Amino acid sequence: MRLILVRHGQTSSNVGHCLDTAEPGADLTELGREQAEALVDTLGSEPVRAMFVSNLVRTQQTAAPLARHFRLEPIVREGLREISAGDLEMANDEESIQTYVRTAVGWSAGNWNARIPGSEENGHDVIRRFDAVVSEAIDSAAEGDVPILVSHGAIIRAWTAARCENIGVDFVAHNALSNTGAVVIEGSEDRWLVTHWQEQALGGAPFEDPATDGAAADPVR
Repeated sequence: MRLILVRHGQTSSNVGHCLDTAEPGADLTELGREQAEALVDTLGSEPVRAMFVSNLVRTQQTAAPLARHFRLEPIVREGLREISAGDLEMANDEESIQTYVRTAVGWSAGNWNARIPGSEENGHDVIRRFDAVVSEAIDSAAEGDVPILVSHGAIIRAWTAARCENIGVDFVAHNALSNTGAVVIEGSEDRWLVTHWQEQALGGAPFEDPATDGAAADPVR
């Protein structure tokens, strides 16, 4: 089974480097919309029969061009939403951002009960809700289908570190996932492997702006 995990396109909160995790979240910028359109060229030939998005509008807007291309209605699942920033919501200072990304990355180092200040979720909660959507995507797919899950930078990094055997905490701590970057995984619910980590925007240089990828793309320092 192959799944494609795509981070949403650029938003104004990414440009401001803000921890924007609450519903509904910021809309895509002009560049973000261009990044979303570019997904049709890069992913449009995949055998996609289902697309899943989070309840935050930026994932739905990112998925829209691909959904039109495939003539699909994206399935909204709260389990794909970004890791809550809790009391750090909309903060953009370095200390807050590092607290956020260190906590998310640290779960797979064994700190499963750690919580971002003010958040109701620990690592077990976050990974399990993403797991549930992955299971649904698998169950809905026919042989040869490749579901696409459009989600968020921090949760994709945290989930792949937790569930994929060939990458770990050090990798996700120091490798970003830019807006409309993608991770391709293969395997089953018992054993996942990352076969491709596309750090930069799908579509190439015209759609890249690493300086405004947002806090969820920051490395652990």
